[in-house]
Amino acid sequence: MIGIIDYGAGNLRSVANAVQALGIEPRLVSKPEHLEGVSHLILPGVGAFGDCMTELDKRGLIEAIRSWVLAGKPYFGICLGYQILFEESEEEAGIRGLGIFKGKVKRFTEDGRKIPHMGWNAAVPSDPVDPMWSGLGGEPYFYFVHSFFPEPADPAIVAMRTEYGEKFASAIRSGAVVATQFHPEKSQQAGLRLLGNFLGAAVPATV
Repeated sequence: MIGIIDYGAGNLRSVANAVQALGIEPRLVSKPEHLEGVSHLILPGVGAFGDCMTELDKRGLIEAIRSWVLAGKPYFGICLGYQILFEESEEEAGIRGLGIFKGKVKRFTEDGRKIPHMGWNAAVPSDPVDPMWSGLGGEPYFYFVHSFFPEPADPAIVAMRTEYGEKFASAIRSGAVVATQFHPEKSQQAGLRLLGNFLGAAVPATV
């Protein structure tokens, strides 16, 4: 059973459609008791860091998610679902993230590049033989929409890097945790392949 966190925002329908394309019917999780029987958890995210944490708190999901991840259960964070794994964000001072990993979410510097970073870009795996990136090739392209990105304190968890004026950690992998700054649900075949690798599901030949 695949759970998708519903905190009142996020790209729920696109993520649910991607999971359904893999032949799996997901369950929306809006309170802790909905996690019963769930094997894999996905947290999609669009919007602001502080709003996300506030809404998760209202639903009693902060400790539930933290406990899930710390128990070593499979978790896939997308965009904000990636960013909130860290301690804090420059987007909203004083708002604490889940603090699963040490590090801070930073904003792209104003140096003439367009912000937000929007569109297709390469995400280069740090370990190309990791089964999580199976079938993606050495430089897969994914779809990005973001102005902020995490800067992990531990470089060992950085699983993919992307260049947009500067190199940043576009994905992490640690144990059963996979999290990406890009949106696999908007990334056509490469995105389906990545979600399929996480869920252990067969990927259709075409999107």
